[in-house]
Amino acid sequence: MNSVDRDVVALVDDALHSKLLDYLQGRGWRLHRATNADELARLFEQQDFHVGLLQLHGIGEGTLFDLVGRQQSLQWIALMDPSFLRPTPQHRNFLAGVYDFHTLPVDHGRLSMSMGHAWGKGQLLKQPLSSPGSLVQHGIVGNSPAMQAFCAALRKASKVDAPVLIGGESGTGKELAAHAIHNMSARSNNAFVAVNCGALPTHLIQSELFGHEKGAFTGAHQRKVGRMEAASGGTLFLDEIADLPLDLQATLLRVLQDKVIERLGSTRQIQLDIRVIAASHVNLEEAVAKGRFREDLYYRLNVIHLVAPPLRDRQGDVEVLAQALLDQFSWETGGKVKGFSRQALRAMNQYAWPGNVRELINRIRQGVVMAEHPYLTPEDLGMERRASDAGRPTLDGARAKAEIDAIRSALRRCQHNVSEAARELGVSRATLYRLLERYALSGPYKGKTTPEQRSSTPGTPAAGDSASHLTRPSPPSAR
Repeated sequence: MNSVDRDVVALVDDALHSKLLDYLQGRGWRLHRATNADELARLFEQQDFHVGLLQLHGIGEGTLFDLVGRQQSLQWIALMDPSFLRPTPQHRNFLAGVYDFHTLPVDHGRLSMSMGHAWGKGQLLKQPLSSPGSLVQHGIVGNSPAMQAFCAALRKASKVDAPVLIGGESGTGKELAAHAIHNMSARSNNAFVAVNCGALPTHLIQSELFGHEKGAFTGAHQRKVGRMEAASGGTLFLDEIADLPLDLQATLLRVLQDKVIERLGSTRQIQLDIRVIAASHVNLEEAVAKGRFREDLYYRLNVIHLVAPPLRDRQGDVEVLAQALLDQFSWETGGKVKGFSRQALRAMNQYAWPGNVRELINRIRQGVVMAEHPYLTPEDLGMERRASDAGRPTLDGARAKAEIDAIRSALRRCQHNVSEAARELGVSRATLYRLLERYALSGPYKGKTTPEQRSSTPGTPAAGDSASHLTRPSPPSAR
């Protein structure tokens, strides 16, 4: 017997179970048998398996389609009756992704060897997708230097109770980052309440945030606890804070200062014990300069400032994220989809991802649904054009890449001061602005443009936008 028993899940009938039990137990396997879909689902809830045995003869199609793909690392071995010659379409979907086939009656030696190999593969697939420095346990996946630095900043932010402002482009996972801070903090056992300030109707914002008493206004038929009160003891996440109207910004500032609210229609003050995390894809410093956001509220929120990196700056993370998403979505097709073709990986790695992780999620889910084969193709992901253009370098492309790399390196060394970067590169500031526009480089940078420069360089990024990120021309988003 092996020194460590290995677990195997089996969906087999009584006769086959009795033939397998003693032999497998004698060779170090713990056999967990299910006789129907409900029992199999319960076993999946209790633990993870690396190898499974599925007797196809007599097993319902719905069971196969709904359950066999629930655990991506689980390698199935199909036990097939000789009479099973014409599988249904649902069976075909399952058979396309099984690790091995075994024709009944059982050949114990062959089956044992196949199970050992399947268990080893499943164990490898179960290894974490990220390095120890990541926050994969909080849903944040990534090994790139940009993500390692971001995860380290999230850990530091979680150790104190100060307000946090999270910047970054749309789709970069700012709410996920806020969740991670909350889950690692001393408030993790209390509520995390998210409010999208841009999605609330203006006339309902105060009621949603502060709550109301019965009869406070027409339609207030009963008392309602507001989002702030609901978050007491925990964390309040204010997403898209820049969309909050100016008059509500003043009210929010007062609440953050006094930690006291009153429900609409009441004069009773309610003490708050909340931590506030805010987020916006808008550059709030620029919004303050334009009078669109209160400066005092900005400084109240911006005690700890974090920026979620765009996917294009997370070198090497696309494949890691794509596989994690595939593992998450593949159960929808019964585990039929197992991975990505080389062409799909190349297309994903060469794409600029303007929609960031949100776009990647949409494309992977589309691919899982549309796929006809175990390995996703560029066509499944809606990335045919990127695949057809891949691997065809041109002189213009090489020249553009060299200019982009030089600009980005200079901006980093000069801490995104455009004037200093222009001097280092040996070009005028106006020329550098034209290059920033040409290559769609955007994000926070230092140095203001003059009216003459802005009129001479149409489309020049507004002061306060960064020049540190690249957005290449790309095919239409899948969203």
